[in-house]
Amino acid sequence: MKLKSLTASILAAGILAATSVNAADAGAITVVSWGGAYTKSQVEAYHKPWVAETGNTIKSEDYNGGIAEIKAQVEAGNVSWDIVDVELSDAIRACDEGLLETIDHASLPKGADGTPATEDFIKGTLYECAVANIVWSTIFAYDKSKMKDGPKTMADFFDTKKFPGKRGLRKGAKVNLEFALMADGVAAKDVYEVLATPEGVDRAFAKLDTIKGDVVWWEAGAQPPQLLADGEVTMTTAYNGRIFNAVAGEKKPFEIVWDGQIWDLDLWVIPKGAKNKDLAMDFLKFSTGTKPLAAQASWISYGPARKSSGPLVGNYATDDTIDMAPQMPTNPANLANAVQSNFEFWADNADQLKERFNAWLAKG
Repeated sequence: MKLKSLTASILAAGILAATSVNAADAGAITVVSWGGAYTKSQVEAYHKPWVAETGNTIKSEDYNGGIAEIKAQVEAGNVSWDIVDVELSDAIRACDEGLLETIDHASLPKGADGTPATEDFIKGTLYECAVANIVWSTIFAYDKSKMKDGPKTMADFFDTKKFPGKRGLRKGAKVNLEFALMADGVAAKDVYEVLATPEGVDRAFAKLDTIKGDVVWWEAGAQPPQLLADGEVTMTTAYNGRIFNAVAGEKKPFEIVWDGQIWDLDLWVIPKGAKNKDLAMDFLKFSTGTKPLAAQASWISYGPARKSSGPLVGNYATDDTIDMAPQMPTNPANLANAVQSNFEFWADNADQLKERFNAWLAKG
């Protein structure tokens, strides 16, 4: 199904349903996500249809990830966020710390083909306190208009002699340690086995040392495409959807290098004590249905978490000459040398490695 017709049908159905909603019964929720092209994809595929169908309203807020803000709100007993888009390791940690509401998977809607939700969601995407919406990845990219014979591997990213210039890296230990090990010759399948040892961590930081003086650190997802566009970096790590958006939506001459990609999940969670818990749960169920997930995948190149959504993913929402399937992290060609982010490793080691990373960074 083409995305435009899919989105139109969702909106049309929502508008009709909204006419029967009593405005006095309408409520409001605060939905927190990552901003930019990603939040836009959620607004188009989730927010607008849900608002049209229910008559409720949504306040959209952006953040840069982590669980610090959720924890502060819950512990203060003043939760202002109703539903938050988080990375998997953060969902596990926050659930373990009692910061999130539990979710009954049996209450989630069936797939469009009638498959129960517990069978329709891709394996490993449903958790006690979280429901996945997308599969995404961290890749690296470069401006092919400025580099004819560009990098092909993660080792090339770390090779400043062959490819001189600044590198953009997300400011933190996560993914950078994995990238460093792969660049140093560790096979993708062995990355976490090596990183689980003190020697492996030392090896990763030693490899990062080799480019430390050439790094421009970024924190928000919108920064990497801008760093490339402004020529502040020769290449940069980034969320694959941000680079896709820059290429397809803004016609930037960027090239994604899929070698060594680290793929992960984003999931919806509801902070413990959310003031609008029931509405938030209704939004969660709606947005993780077959059609909304498929609709989002045509606005940004992140794979839907439901199996039944796959056949409905069509072309890019604003340019129907672009087939979205090859743009997904889960496309077989893009998985040739990929690592699935190990949520258990990061849930157990995030604080310790964050402390070490900050100490390493402070050394100058």
